[in-house]
Amino acid sequence: MAESTQNQPEILDSDFTAVKIDEMASEKLDTEKYSYWGSVGRAFFSSKMTIFLLFLMLAILLMSFIQPLFSGYNLNDVANINDFGARYNWPNAKYWFGTDGDGKSLFDAIWAGAKTSISISVIATLITTVIGVAVGAIWGTSKGIDRFMLEVYNVISNVPQLLIIIVLSYSFGNGFWNLIFAMTVTGWLGTAYFIRVQVMIMRDREYNIASKTLGTGLGRMVIRNIMPYLTSVIVTQISLSLPSFISYEVFLSFLGVGLNASVPSLGRLIQTYAPYIVSYPYLFWLPVLVLALIAVSLYLVGQRLADASDPRTHM
Repeated sequence: MAESTQNQPEILDSDFTAVKIDEMASEKLDTEKYSYWGSVGRAFFSSKMTIFLLFLMLAILLMSFIQPLFSGYNLNDVANINDFGARYNWPNAKYWFGTDGDGKSLFDAIWAGAKTSISISVIATLITTVIGVAVGAIWGTSKGIDRFMLEVYNVISNVPQLLIIIVLSYSFGNGFWNLIFAMTVTGWLGTAYFIRVQVMIMRDREYNIASKTLGTGLGRMVIRNIMPYLTSVIVTQISLSLPSFISYEVFLSFLGVGLNASVPSLGRLIQTYAPYIVSYPYLFWLPVLVLALIAVSLYLVGQRLADASDPRTHM
């Protein structure tokens, strides 16, 4: 033991170098800077199927809102009714989706109808989401409002929404904005109730109780501590509402309720060409196919965005 100690080299003061003390070193973070929306983008675009559906949705939206500007399609135009060579042409190089009994291009008709259907769905979804989220946030934080709103919700939710829309459409008459009003007058209530439940769950968590104890106001706590965590929930509601409102419009137009007869929509086209399902099936099935593509792409892209916006998927 003594021999091994004697063989060790002697340590001198000159072997050490003085290092300056950096008081800010303890404040530096070694982890990478976290960006919420950057993480959302990486999670969203990580799937090739999501990218494909996104491009499909964008292509449909561009065709729906740009193509009618050049086609000048008019539902009541019967200029080619006497041109028998232009009537009932199956899809070909000149008429991609074929023509109907009036010689009108089904391609032009479908995109003009899709523009109306998508516009109604987007506007109705924005109205119901904004009102529903605002009311739901207040609803979930006030016991007095909660008691009143629960009674309202229990009464209205027991009546099918489609029945309410049909009754209001008959009462106020057909029209673009009348239909939107009929869809949204009670449509926001379901979103508000869902947000109310989420707010009540979040407000009783430990960090919110601590924040309240430290004197944080209720409004600030809801806006800063609760609503950002509900982003994925709100996006999920939007992804469900968009196809739902399109379905309402198509069903009501198929029944001849909601929109004026002169306004093209996918529902109106399906209603008009339903009798030709056997003789000229392309007139019926092509609008149905475009409707299905719109609904599926909107829903799946919305669901993927909802998953990507959930912070728990960023870990």
